[in-house]
Amino acid sequence: MTKNDLSRGLQAFSGVLLRHPKRITATLAVLLLGTGVTAFGVAPLAPDAADLPVRQVLEAVQALPTDIQTDALGDFRYTLFRSESTRSSDTADALLKRLNIDDASASAFLRSDANAHLILSGRPGKTVTVEASDSQQLLKLSMRWPTDDEALFKRLVIERTAAGLSSRIETAPYTASARLASGSIQSSLFAAADDARIPDGVAVQIAEIFSGDIDFRRALRKGDRFNVVYETLEADGEALRTGRVLSAEFVNAGKTYQAMWFQTPDQGKGGYYTLDGQSLRRAYLTSPVEFSRISSGFSMRFHPILQKWRAHLGTDFAAATGTAARTVGDGVVEFAGAQNGYGNVVFVKHRNGHETVYAHLSRISVQRGQTVSQGQTIGLVGATGWATGPHLHFEFRVNGVHQDPMMIAKQSETIPLSAAAMPAFRELATGVRTQLLAAASILQTRAE
Repeated sequence: MTKNDLSRGLQAFSGVLLRHPKRITATLAVLLLGTGVTAFGVAPLAPDAADLPVRQVLEAVQALPTDIQTDALGDFRYTLFRSESTRSSDTADALLKRLNIDDASASAFLRSDANAHLILSGRPGKTVTVEASDSQQLLKLSMRWPTDDEALFKRLVIERTAAGLSSRIETAPYTASARLASGSIQSSLFAAADDARIPDGVAVQIAEIFSGDIDFRRALRKGDRFNVVYETLEADGEALRTGRVLSAEFVNAGKTYQAMWFQTPDQGKGGYYTLDGQSLRRAYLTSPVEFSRISSGFSMRFHPILQKWRAHLGTDFAAATGTAARTVGDGVVEFAGAQNGYGNVVFVKHRNGHETVYAHLSRISVQRGQTVSQGQTIGLVGATGWATGPHLHFEFRVNGVHQDPMMIAKQSETIPLSAAAMPAFRELATGVRTQLLAAASILQTRAE
């Protein structure tokens, strides 16, 4: 074939391709598919495993020596750990038996050692943790309890040494951890806290924080809800006491109130603020005792002792004997002692001609001329003077004239946050909003 013949052939094929492009494409596809099918059909298959030859291999295995391991296991000793709460009926033998300790020397030590007497003395419910050998011999016993110092706890340690059992009492700082919780009001704040397994101390703080906006004695409604983030103070992993409420949210009658704890870096003092920086701390607290029932308000009443109607120029707070009575504001003790129908009474003078009175105390904890700060304990509730039962009679006077303490507290000015502290406050508030949302999800999850 000449070069001219090849050229004419290509020109003819190009003309056919231009006139019948679809037919040419289909033909090529069929040819290629056929080739592919053919290639698949003739591909060799792998051999069947059943047809492969089988070969058995036998090999002697030398056993490892076990004498060393057996001796080690024979000498192995383990320690057992167990915790129990003390009971009012406990003896040393009964407590050790519940702890699975069978150790006569330990029982005798608990009965004779002065430090060990702390285990069964006082209130029951103390948590006792022991370490014991596999032969039920006491190796170590520990018990922790809170002190008057909110930052420290005490630890009793009984330990076995080469010389026998010995005891010591140590002091150590708490470890603070944050907990989230939420609740819904069905009857009362404390009932809701119990249902949510929130300590009463947290419920008291919630009532204190929002007392300027919510009347927890009369204004709560079924369906009100709250979210809270609070500190738990732990001793060696055991929660011993409730710390401060770090942030809280309360929805009352559809209105939401929020608060967070913030310590000002410039002044070093802490207080509660709304999340936009408004102070919730007022010059006066609404109550001289932690959340308590008002048994007699500021009004006319029939006097239970004098047996006649007369103005009640104060507010009576029902509380058990021994309950702490606190000053509602900063001031100076003007009088502390016994006085007529008041019984044991404390008068505190505040600025602007304001004066507060705390009567029927069982004990007075301050003296005349002493400077006191808001919330400081000035005595204990009692029934001295003209009192038919234990309660705190509280009065608020302005320039010698009696005023309704509840109204004075709500009208008192708040203490503002300084401009210098606002940047740090806003940064903390961002995290608080996230925490409160997380706490709210707990109630929603529980409901679902």
